Amino acid sequence: MINKEIKLSISIDETLLIELTEIGKKHYPNEFGGFLIGYYSDDLKQLNITDSIQPTKYKASKHQFERDTIGINETLKSHYEQVPKKYYVGEWHTHPDNIPIPSTADIKALNEILKHKDTSIQNPTLLIIGYTQKEGRIWVLCSF
Repeated sequence: MINKEIKLSISIDETLLIELTEIGKKHYPNEFGGFLIGYYSDDLKQLNITDSIQPTKYKASKHQFERDTIGINETLKSHYEQVPKKYYVGEWHTHPDNIPIPSTADIKALNEILKHKDTSIQNPTLLIIGYTQKEGRIWVLCSF
């Protein structure tokens, strides 16, 4: 995937996408999500999303997912200590029985992440996985 607005290529392993979809389906009919972990290429033109961390505390319903950061600091630290250094690059969540187009709340949340004082990345990424019983669709939104 390439975000033409910021000329950023995004790579997500198919195995990770399948895993995230399966995790989401376990929470059906509610939305579910988590944190995206990855790293940028040396020239900052390629984002490699490699892992996800699931929240330990969250609120979810059919049309909403709100996660907390409680309990993830050690997991984030362990990813950062890997080679290449991996760190928080964004969020993911599901839209069960729906198309993966970001809602107004999704865009607002992404902008809040971007403006948060502790956010150290320039382009937080939002991955939405929409699925029905017959098919799955993916939407990636990267702030710019």
